[in-house]
Amino acid sequence: MAMGTNEAPQPLVLNGDVTPLEELSPEDQEELRNLEKELQQLKIQFEKADTVKSRLLLDKLDHEEHKKQAQDEMMKLLQEEHEFSKELENQKKRFEQEALAMEETNHQLRHQINKQKERLEFKRSESESLQQKFKIIAAIPEKAVKFIGVEKEIPDHKLEEDCLHIQGQFSIIQNPALTLSGGQALITFEEEQVAERILKLARCPVTIDKTKMDVKPSRVALDTTVKFEVQLNVSLKKIEVSNIPPILPEERIRDKLELNFSKPSLGGGEVENVKYNKDSGTAVITFLHTGVAERVAMKNTYPLDMGLRVSQVFVSLCTEDRLRKFQTFCGTSRRTVLLSGISDVLDEEDLQDNLEIHFQKPNNYGGEVENIKYNAQGQTTVAYFNEETVGSE
Repeated sequence: MAMGTNEAPQPLVLNGDVTPLEELSPEDQEELRNLEKELQQLKIQFEKADTVKSRLLLDKLDHEEHKKQAQDEMMKLLQEEHEFSKELENQKKRFEQEALAMEETNHQLRHQINKQKERLEFKRSESESLQQKFKIIAAIPEKAVKFIGVEKEIPDHKLEEDCLHIQGQFSIIQNPALTLSGGQALITFEEEQVAERILKLARCPVTIDKTKMDVKPSRVALDTTVKFEVQLNVSLKKIEVSNIPPILPEERIRDKLELNFSKPSLGGGEVENVKYNKDSGTAVITFLHTGVAERVAMKNTYPLDMGLRVSQVFVSLCTEDRLRKFQTFCGTSRRTVLLSGISDVLDEEDLQDNLEIHFQKPNNYGGEVENIKYNAQGQTTVAYFNEETVGSE
């Protein structure tokens, strides 16, 4: 029941009977008014509670919507995580496959490198062997030169210009060689037909001092030999200086070289150019006039005043050489036969004489012997051949 201050008093309804308010006692009326106030307060509280309930329902709906959005985002993140994990696993597999492929490639490369190293080592060994084989260490003997005539007339005004170099050409021929072991002999006949007859025999029965032996003849196969020309060009204006101490800056050493080699008192002369090599400690000095280089080079050493000390440097004429017409060839001796299987029944000289007598007899298929060399057991001898006894191949 709604009550207000401007409303007329309403009759009280109890158990379906309507009781006028005036008939109630003052206490009941007071109690009734208190009840009406409490009812009014309860209605206000109910409305507030209903408002709160509505707000809570709205909050709940909003929360559920946020929750659903959060769940959707969570599912989306889980899906992305799953896809990322799958992609990561695929990348891992690809990386593992690439790593295996790279490892296999590295293994193959290491194998190829090892093979190339072995091949390089073999080539180096072969090169060293060939260098050692073809190395020629020999002093060229002095030879008297006889002037037989003028090859070219040079005018006086061009004499110095055209005579700046000494040119020479040398032909080098390596004699073929054969290493003779113990119990072997080399016999050279005067005629090739005799050597060919001996070589057709499988064995040669030889009796020396009542001892019979079967000597085996074989063709002489010689080592590979070389033939080449060396062109030599000697400058009459340049010298080469070596053993220069690197105790000063490069520019100052160049100045010191020019200053020292310009002194006439030491045999020097006017310097045209200086080329200094710091790494090798050498220099090439070009003089303005001919004759100075020869005069300095004849000293072999030259005092070089470096300011701090005087050093002895080596001097020589500046030469240029070039190798031409290099040829290698091998051959067999046409008139020489190698005899093997010889026993030391006599001393070396007597045994050699008996072998020569045996192979000179025509009934032994022999002939005139030009040369013979026997090598006793336990010895090694190197025999050299000239071009007359060798047929090149």
